Amino acid sequence: MEPERIGFEKKVLEIMGSRKRSKLAEKSWNESKKMWHIAGPAILTAVSQFSIGFVTAAFVGHLGQVELAAISVVQNVIEGFIYGVMLGMGSALETLCGQAVGAGQINMLGVYLQRSWIITGVTALLLTPLYVYASPILKLLHQSNNISELAGRYSTWVIPQLFALAFNFPIQKFFQSQGRVWVMTIISIVVLAFHVLLNWVLVTKLGHGMAGAAIAANISWWLIVLAQIVYVVSGYFPDAWTGFSLSAFHHLAAFVKLSLASAIMLCLELWYYTAVILLVGSLKNPDIAVDAVSICMNLQQWTLMIALGFNAAVSVRVSNELGAKHPRAAKFSVVVAVTTSALFGILFTAAILATKSDFPQLFTEKPVVIRETSKLAYLLAATILLSNIQPVLHGVAVGAGWQSLMAFINIGCYYIFGLPVGALLGYKFDFGVQGIWSGMLVGSLLQTVILLFILFRANWDKEALQAEQRVQTWGGPSEPQANG
Repeated sequence: MEPERIGFEKKVLEIMGSRKRSKLAEKSWNESKKMWHIAGPAILTAVSQFSIGFVTAAFVGHLGQVELAAISVVQNVIEGFIYGVMLGMGSALETLCGQAVGAGQINMLGVYLQRSWIITGVTALLLTPLYVYASPILKLLHQSNNISELAGRYSTWVIPQLFALAFNFPIQKFFQSQGRVWVMTIISIVVLAFHVLLNWVLVTKLGHGMAGAAIAANISWWLIVLAQIVYVVSGYFPDAWTGFSLSAFHHLAAFVKLSLASAIMLCLELWYYTAVILLVGSLKNPDIAVDAVSICMNLQQWTLMIALGFNAAVSVRVSNELGAKHPRAAKFSVVVAVTTSALFGILFTAAILATKSDFPQLFTEKPVVIRETSKLAYLLAATILLSNIQPVLHGVAVGAGWQSLMAFINIGCYYIFGLPVGALLGYKFDFGVQGIWSGMLVGSLLQTVILLFILFRANWDKEALQAEQRVQTWGGPSEPQANG
């Protein structure tokens, strides 16, 4: 009788285990569908918008070696700096809008959007001198004179893009928080196709060179922004957008505080790559070194757009679930997003290693640049793998409102550890570009490990309570009356 009882209990345990696995699989599938509903179009949008700069660099790269280096320095140093500030300032909207949607306070979103526009517009105005004085700034940062002069001219031509970014990022967060992302995806894809045609006409056929590339980029970015604004004000968001309101000027101090924390967090991340470009620019043969690193970073940042789609998705999912007081659902969203994005990282890593001698030819025909770029393939592959995990962790931080903590982590891992190690390897031990990139990679790895530890130890019930307090403090119950 005893063996029969043991066999029966074993069978019961097997059935219970099977049901648990089935329930977990169903839960994972449902969460994955919610994630992809946001991540899919967000990835297409990010890839399309990033590809505007990618296409510009590809067309200019065939004009000459110095032209490619100049536009790469502008994109990675000047525009990289600005991109970080604007995206960071707009990311405050990601936290607040996502948690407001989870709490059911849709009416606050339009006012939040207008507040963010005010803040990013003023910020763009304050940052304009960086474009105007790009040439002396780059020389001060020890970049070569010929690259700095050409980069300075190009930088003044693309000032309109600065103000386009000021409007673009807040409106994207407005769309994403409500799961309405396909419209900006369609707009971005259509504009990208137009951008390729415009570059071919202005740069290749008419021979306007870098000036033609700048004009094409300005037109493309403003087409994206204007199309999105028209969609918002045309009545497609009856609950979230009820028109322009003076309420947008209320609670600005608290909004600026969160915006600055978001900007600092993200800027410290993006400036890390800018600092690497600057370190490389001080090596021997800077034209070749900058070209090689810029090509690798263009590819790394292109694959990063996939991870940024999951960044947006997990940020929305976490903020929505915390706003709705569902801490366990928020935690599960993190697991699904990190796992999925890491799988994409493995795929891209394999692709880079398989084409290490071929991918540089997308940007240049110079054998010496192709050879130097190919030497960085293994470091690039490792960076791509890591950068498909990091942005998802950052998305969790934004969704939960941990921007200030992230800023301190970035300072420690990148600027106190990563960059000094890179400079030591690159200059002191004479490993050049590979040494500088290795230092960057080590700093990124340290940051990822710390973030995973923090996520593992996080108290999600406490985060849900803080989300409720945040919605009340930075908008609160008075918002519907003000908007009405």
